Amino acid sequence: MTLSDTHQATTKSAGTKPSVFVDGAAGTTGLGIRERLSSQNDVVVKSIAEEKRKDASAKRALMEEVDLVILCLPDDAAKETVALIDGMGNAAPKVLDASTAFRVAGDWTYGFPELAPDQADKIRAARKVANPGCYPTGAVALLRPLVDAGLVPADYPITVNAVSGYSGGGKSMIASFEDGSAPAFELYGLGFEHKHIPEMQLYSKLSRRPLFVPSVGDYRQGMLVSVPLQLDTLPNQPSGSDLHGTLARRYAGSAYVSVMPLENPAAKTGRIEPEALNETNMLELYVFASEKHRQAVLLARLDNLGKGASGAAVQNMRLMLNLRDK
Repeated sequence: MTLSDTHQATTKSAGTKPSVFVDGAAGTTGLGIRERLSSQNDVVVKSIAEEKRKDASAKRALMEEVDLVILCLPDDAAKETVALIDGMGNAAPKVLDASTAFRVAGDWTYGFPELAPDQADKIRAARKVANPGCYPTGAVALLRPLVDAGLVPADYPITVNAVSGYSGGGKSMIASFEDGSAPAFELYGLGFEHKHIPEMQLYSKLSRRPLFVPSVGDYRQGMLVSVPLQLDTLPNQPSGSDLHGTLARRYAGSAYVSVMPLENPAAKTGRIEPEALNETNMLELYVFASEKHRQAVLLARLDNLGKGASGAAVQNMRLMLNLRDK
């Protein structure tokens, strides 16, 4: 019997479908998760009455009934709910947290199944999983295989540039773009304290803190994350083909991560746009390189609400419940 065949044994009611409670389903991530779950017939989604949403005893009673809780809450509220779950003993459900609160916590499993060959198995076995941030998903996917292979040193001065649609910025940012009061484009995070940096550094295995320059454009969703490299400053002075080959080997056979050919349409035009993967859980990785100038740009394209949030959460949920991938 395989792991994917044993999920009924892990449910709280033997012989039934596993049940899930999405706590905080009104935000963009929660809404995206609920929408994705509506098309999946092997999971029961339970809800709490709006007037009892902040009632700890009512929430606890519901969580005692389900197999998994997905938290789509602000960090402080997520911590409060996890404390509640921690006090439930054997009745506690598994928990998947979509906030920033636990992404670098040592007793939580990082929810990027493609991080390493055994990461998906770790997620299956975990009771607490932290869903990755959207920007780190792209950066870690690009950097971790190269650091593991020794092509990029852990102490290399990495710069990560990124642009996202405004849907990843929370209610106030969404409102400002949709009412026309926001600029067409802006850099932000220029105080050097963006909350995604610790996660980006830890799971890329970087000993030197990366320089992260995020930005937002006047479009709803879609993301590009890029890392420029001076090839002659790297050990062994790798070629673009060396970088590409390392990434291709790491993600060979992956259902959701694709390493695009060196000769691709974007390489020919010198341009790439961020919205092509919207409404999917896909992540595309590119290596653009010039042997003439000995320079390269690593690039990840994803939907910040898909593989960067809701899509990744559903992928992790299915692993945690030992359900077959969809």
